[in-house]
Amino acid sequence: MNGDWLPSASLGALRLRAEVYRRIREFFHHRQVLEVETPMLSEAGNTDPNIESFHLQFSGTSLAGGKTRWLRTSPEFPMKRLLASGLGDCYELGRVFRNGEFGRRHNPEFSMLEWYRVGWNHLELIEECITLVQDVFALKAIELPVLRLSYAELFLELAGIEPHAASDTQLREAVLAKVDIDPEGLQRDDFLDLLMTHCIEPQLPRRSLTVVYDFPASQCALARIRPGAVPVAERFELYLGSVELANGYHELTDAAEQSRRFDQDLLMRGQRGACAVPKDLRLITALESMPDCAGVAMGIDRLMMALQGAETLADVLAFDFSRA
Repeated sequence: MNGDWLPSASLGALRLRAEVYRRIREFFHHRQVLEVETPMLSEAGNTDPNIESFHLQFSGTSLAGGKTRWLRTSPEFPMKRLLASGLGDCYELGRVFRNGEFGRRHNPEFSMLEWYRVGWNHLELIEECITLVQDVFALKAIELPVLRLSYAELFLELAGIEPHAASDTQLREAVLAKVDIDPEGLQRDDFLDLLMTHCIEPQLPRRSLTVVYDFPASQCALARIRPGAVPVAERFELYLGSVELANGYHELTDAAEQSRRFDQDLLMRGQRGACAVPKDLRLITALESMPDCAGVAMGIDRLMMALQGAETLADVLAFDFSRA
């Protein structure tokens, strides 16, 4: 008998997810962080060259705006519009979508927790992020040790490379010594990313939280850049073992700079032959009123994998993409 109608995860895993959701909501309720709900469909999409969005055509009245709508890859843009309106600290726990991502650690539809703290920077948010993960793991009486390293310290310790000072040629040679790949067309950040995924991440301590902060300025995404002898992006990533759980920023509030970064993304997408995506003009306008804040997005399905010791996302999803 064909059993593909059955859940991907065990019933026990689904009950544990419900308990984790309850714990997360209690965590933020206690800290007076407001739960919000934002649209899943938008007239604008994610310009990030490394992320592909789903889109569809709306068949209703033109009074509703543009016909092409993009499924969100994160609730970030509408949440920032709420912050700019004066809402204050807020979080959203919901579904997001990314095209082309399917595998042991990826599902095209997945659960994301995103939250923002007004008046905080990325270093302050790191501590709350760690506290939340520790609170969830307390459900199984597990306490995780924590390692904090700057991006430069991490590369020096685990790859023997100073990522800010190394030449493109040195990075290229380091990658080719570790990864069987055609380097044609790859740029500096591509080499750094490959070193991270193929050399550094496998060496991270298995049952520990590792925080990596202060990334190269070229990897700023939507984060602020802190000037200095070596400018750095005020962002962080949180790992549990070799699995990235969360990505956070001291948020950029410069509307002109954000528009420039979107244009840069779109130029790179064009060079790669990727789908053109309309940039979010409402977000750019909102940034003119957005307060100083820090924000983070956490993959809940990966958190569930780690909590259960699961091997694949399918083990923690009611129905993974192949059974949806």
